[in-house]
Amino acid sequence: MAYNPFDLTGKVALVTGGNSGIGLGMAQAMAQAGADIAIWGTNVAKNAAATETLRATGQKILALPCDVGDEAAVEGAFARTLEEFGRVDGCFANAGVSGRGGHSFLEMSATEWHRVTRVNLDGAFYTFRAAARHMVARGGGGVLVGTASLAAIEAAPRSEHYAATKGGMISMVRAMAVEFARHGVRAHAILPGWIETNMTANAVATDGFKTKVLPRVPMRRWGEGSDFGGIAVYLMSTASAYHTGDTFVIDGGYSLF
Repeated sequence: MAYNPFDLTGKVALVTGGNSGIGLGMAQAMAQAGADIAIWGTNVAKNAAATETLRATGQKILALPCDVGDEAAVEGAFARTLEEFGRVDGCFANAGVSGRGGHSFLEMSATEWHRVTRVNLDGAFYTFRAAARHMVARGGGGVLVGTASLAAIEAAPRSEHYAATKGGMISMVRAMAVEFARHGVRAHAILPGWIETNMTANAVATDGFKTKVLPRVPMRRWGEGSDFGGIAVYLMSTASAYHTGDTFVIDGGYSLF
């Protein structure tokens, strides 16, 4: 019998922030591997465009508007996802926002701090909690995956709020990996480097980034959403059945150089 652990036929993956960038790259790869996909996003037009892209794989696709920082919205969207698919085997908490203004930590307002933590950390908590409750109650295991950042392990001056959420993501998934291992539920964090997405578009387009940051990337290019497809398929698959609590740095070698 052929070894085919990356066949995701019959599985369902939920990707928050799945309508563009890293989230869409993961969703598309998992759909191509046979999984049905639910994506949540706040931009209805982007949800619709992503749905068309994903449906080209031939899989069942559901796109829902959801602000993950709203606890009731997450509970409602998860219930609707289960209504459509009956199960969720993998939950990718990928939705996030970046910091604004570039002001010193000394000048950061509480409003700005909470704007970022509300989505990046509270939103991940609400999403993971809904998914974990379902996976434990249903039995049969599953995987919880959070999109963190190099900002969690390298200094991010003037973005302390963003860094705190991403460091918190790593700690949260490690704790969940231990708590839910007995239920066959695994948990991981993915740490992207400089990826060309809507969130980073303004930064990576500047001459400063092109001349100072890009030369520090050993692979000599910005990352793309599609670069995260392989890790998503692996983590959803039976190939990773005994792998939990890990952090995957995907940065083209940036953090090494």
